[in-house]
Formats: sequence, C-alpha cells, structure tokens
Amino acid sequence: MPELITPTSDLHASWLAAQREWGPDAHLDGGGLGSDDDVDTPEGFAAWVERLRRQSDRTLPVDHGRVHATYWWITEGDTYLGAIDLRHYLNGFLLDAGGHIGYSVRPSARRRGLATWALAAVLHEARVLGMDRVLLTCDPDNEASIRTIEGNGGVLEDIRETLIGPKRRYWIGL
Repeated sequence: MPELITPTSDLHASWLAAQREWGPDAHLDGGGLGSDDDVDTPEGFAAWVERLRRQSDRTLPVDHGRVHATYWWITEGDTYLGAIDLRHYLNGFLLDAGGHIGYSVRPSARRRGLATWALAAVLHEARVLGMDRVLLTCDPDNEASIRTIEGNGGVLEDIRETLIGPKRRYWIGL
C-alpha cells in the first residue's frame, strides 16, 4: 500500500535506484533537487533531505529563487516510488511555468495511479494551508499528467510558451 512520507535519508539506496531509472540528467518534478545538490554520498543526501524539510518552515528563509514548499515522497515499504511537493505560494516563474504542485513517479512504478492518488492527497493539504485554488502545469504531450490533473478537477486555462518550453496550465479549485 503506497503512502506519502516526509523525505528521509533512510531511503538513500532506493532513491538512487529510482534516479538511475530516470537517467542522470532527468528533471524530477516535485523532487526539489537542485543542480548543486550532492545526492550520491550519504552526507550529501542527508543535507539535501534536511534542506527539503526546512523549506516547509515559513519562519526560515529559503534559497534565492525558491519558495516555501512541503515535500513528500511516495513510498511502498522501504521503496521510493516518486515525489510530490506543494509550493505554498508562487513566484513569477512558478506562476508562468511551474505551478503550486509538482510530482514525478519512477518509471518502474508508473501506470498504477500513484500520481493521481498523491495529487488528491496533496490537494487536501493545500486546503489545510488555506489555499483556495492551485496551479498545475505539464508539457502539452504528457498524456499521463493531463489525465492526472484533469482527473483531480483541473480546468485548462491555456497553453503557453514559457522559459522552459510550452506548458499546459490548469487551475484546480479547492
């Protein structure tokens, strides 16, 4: 049975196995991984996990270009299956291209409804934070994300060119 958990260093080996499935240069939506994060060593991985945890604390400052966000990992037992995050507010980039919520599921765990399930759970968390609607984006040809977002009530606002390429932009009312 899958569950959403707070990121933990205990899943380092499983997280690395998932990263190998995606490939070394893949962008992991909802993962919070920066280009300068060292996730290969146990110490670097632990530091990254701690940064993810701190990012949800609105009393602490966040790094330049980032916003406060809460991260969860999609797991089954001790297996890392993916990640999802809820950005507490939007900066200009997120309003244009990134949205409030990002998610990714490792290739070997896809087609099980995990993204749809995780998104529904995080929409509840957005309500708890007092949000009345959230923005989600996806690539125009990402049929799985289109189904996930629309299946959770997403209403297409537009498709636009952004700094990171064309994006479908959806709003979900809470």
